[in-house]
This record gives sequence, C-alpha cells and structure tokens, in this order.
Amino acid sequence: MNASSSLTLPWTLANEFRPIAVELLRGYFTAQTNDGFTGAHFERLGGGGDRPEVACEFTAEDLVAVTMLSVKVPAEAALRILGPDRSRLSELLREIRSDRNLVDVDASEIAAGWVPWLLHDALSDLTGLGRTTVSKLIARKRPRLIPIYDREVNKVLALNKGPLWRQLAVSLQADGQALHQHLLALRDESGIGDDISPLRVLDVIVWRTGKGHADKLRARGVNPAPDGADN
Repeated sequence: MNASSSLTLPWTLANEFRPIAVELLRGYFTAQTNDGFTGAHFERLGGGGDRPEVACEFTAEDLVAVTMLSVKVPAEAALRILGPDRSRLSELLREIRSDRNLVDVDASEIAAGWVPWLLHDALSDLTGLGRTTVSKLIARKRPRLIPIYDREVNKVLALNKGPLWRQLAVSLQADGQALHQHLLALRDESGIGDDISPLRVLDVIVWRTGKGHADKLRARGVNPAPDGADN
C-alpha cells in the first residue's frame, strides 16, 4: 500500500510489514481469553449498534459497548442520552445513513453543518463527555463512516494538522482508494470478519502500533512480506 496521504500513516501499514499488521488484527479480535482485548466486543456487543432495529437510537447497550474501549459515559450524560435528549439524538442519527462509508464522502462535505458534526456537538454538550468518548459513541452507531479518536490515534497519525474525519476521507480516497483497499485486504487476510469496518481495522492497527505491540512482534521475528508482495 503506497498511497500518498495527508495523514502520517504508521510503518505497520507499509506493504512490507503486512504480516505484522495481520497479526495485530488477529491478536486483537481472536484472543477470546481472560487476557484478550475487551475492545474486540465493541462493535459486536448485542448484535451491533448499527443493526436496523436500533440504528437510529442510542441504547443502553451502546453505553456499555464503549466501556469495552476503556471509556465510560457518566451517569448524568447517560440519563440525558436515554431520556430527554433521546429524541433529538435519534433525529440526527436518522439523517446519517448507516450504510455510508467514509471513503465515499467528499471531503468538502465534512464541514460545520455536516450532520455527523451536529451529532458530535450535541453529544459533546453533555456533561462529562470528552472527544474520545463522543467519537466512540458515534463510531458504535456508524462504524463505516466515523472513525474512533483517542490519544494513540492523535499521536500516531500526527493530527496536529487538522480534524481526523476530513484528513482520513482524503487519505482513503487517494491513489485510487489505495489505503481503503489495503485495509480491506488486511481484514480479509486476518479473518476477523466482514462486519469489522475498514475504519476499525485502521484504528486497531494504529492503536496497537502506538502502544508498542507491533515493535514486540517484530522483535519476536514476525517476518516482513517478501519483496514485491502486494495487497
């Protein structure tokens, strides 16, 4: 995957290190033991936050799901989301198609009036909800459209240059959607399941790279791909 990008992509997304990226994904999603990653259950808990019957409303399951990613929704905010603010948040969700992919969004759309931004702002107004928790709540409802943001994502992707959503849309579309296709290929090769979105594939690789997990794999001798290997 050699796409040019406005983002600083981690070394683990280079073609030559594809075996390491695949192992990062497998280790995250398939280690269903006591020492596995609870985040592997984030999108699948209760059947998923974007399943048709609940796609346009936040549920108690969604609030539990984000705890799989080491954040929590404070009690006051939870009561607002499930109570007085429920209708307003549902109206915004209904305006955001659950089948839309970020790779298909023109970057010019991602501006102040874009409905996902309005949803982001509505959640951010609730007491105790920071940027990371808000991103995980929206990603639970629209996993193909909205990426997760956290400290490791910010650090590894060098996001001091601007907002993640717009930069990532541009990066996914660059060079004939090379990054998007690479993420799909990594998902297929790792066998983690088609229900895991390309954005989540990126998130897991970025997060585990930032945490040093990829360096440990390389030190253990997980070999790079042969010269000339492609997606």
